[in-house]
Amino acid sequence: MLESEYQNRRKPPRHLVPAAPSQAEFSYTLREATTEDLPSVLALYRHYVRNSVVTFDEKPPTLRAFRAQFEHTHKLGYPFVVAQSPSGDILGYARVQLFRDKAAFRHTVESTIYLGPASTGRGLGRALLTELIDRCEAAGIREMIAVIADSGAEASLALHEKLGFTETGRMGKVGYKFGRWIGIVMMQKSLRRK
Repeated sequence: MLESEYQNRRKPPRHLVPAAPSQAEFSYTLREATTEDLPSVLALYRHYVRNSVVTFDEKPPTLRAFRAQFEHTHKLGYPFVVAQSPSGDILGYARVQLFRDKAAFRHTVESTIYLGPASTGRGLGRALLTELIDRCEAAGIREMIAVIADSGAEASLALHEKLGFTETGRMGKVGYKFGRWIGIVMMQKSLRRK
């Protein structure tokens, strides 16, 4: 008897295998971020700084620096959305910032989206990015740019493409982190005015 046949015969019939317990329902609320959310948002971001190449930051920003960024983008009227669990935990966030600091770029923003590790693969990224796009359109923003690492961020590339972003360029070996070179993929979405 072949090993594969033996293994198949060892499995009990399906009707005798207990059903897997169903996962608890994954629920959240999307809302505008507040300054009280910043420590949790920063903790989530720090995970990616320390463990991945999807951000080119090598050191996490301080809470003070992160708060200053938040206040600046809030003053400009740019959206910053968090996903909050029923227990109050921040599950992920999406925000935009100035694409470049020259005045002519004021209608173009760069988007950022990060999910807590336990929240990936559950549709939260799509919900956050959709909400961010809607809020950007309502704010009169005309163009959204996503700058995505060319390795380790395949899910992000796929998500942006599904939501209407198109690839507008690539740059190879522009960042160096964890002993290797990383490139970027530029994606862009033109927005409608609401």
